Amino acid sequence: MARLDHAVTSGTFTLDGGTWNVDNNVWIVGDDEECVVIDAPHSADPIAELIGDRRLLGILCTHAHDDHVTAANELSDRFDAPIRLHPADEPLWRMSYRHLAFEPLVDGEGIRVAGTALHVLHTPGHSPGAVCFNAPELGAVFTGDTLFRGGPGATGRSYSSYDTIVTSIRYRLFVLPPDTVVHTGHGPDTTIGDEAAAAAGWPTPG
Repeated sequence: MARLDHAVTSGTFTLDGGTWNVDNNVWIVGDDEECVVIDAPHSADPIAELIGDRRLLGILCTHAHDDHVTAANELSDRFDAPIRLHPADEPLWRMSYRHLAFEPLVDGEGIRVAGTALHVLHTPGHSPGAVCFNAPELGAVFTGDTLFRGGPGATGRSYSSYDTIVTSIRYRLFVLPPDTVVHTGHGPDTTIGDEAAAAAGWPTPG
């Protein structure tokens, strides 16, 4: 049966000429034999320690901001695993990796690991190719920087849109069961129900 492993790595996020210190969540879904990594921030070593001697089926990127993909290349080389990313985020990807290829994630795709499925939900707004991974059998969704405890992810920088992220959250995430646990790209967990209840206080799109 699939289990969830978690680590936090620290480093920087750089975009639009600014650099910020950030702590990022790393999520690994799998069993004793195989796993996938959701996001590869900052340093490969702590992520590799969690993987251990398991077969890494893929590095699944919620989006291509540099703080979420810094270690993707090294992990891919170490474990001979594909990097998966929605192609709408290629302009951001090329800021970190000028020539490195990735395999495209497709909205609606089901990624099988350890007897469970991660369903790809394209949720643009924080970035054009932002995705979430819904794992109904685990009662969880991995939202990257699309949804946090307290509201939507940031949309004040290039390639982002507040109206778009709110639409994505309302129509792709808030339709999930209210008790679905939200595992975020930064900070603590929340639930779909808690964030949906708080959404009345969000600024109105447009």
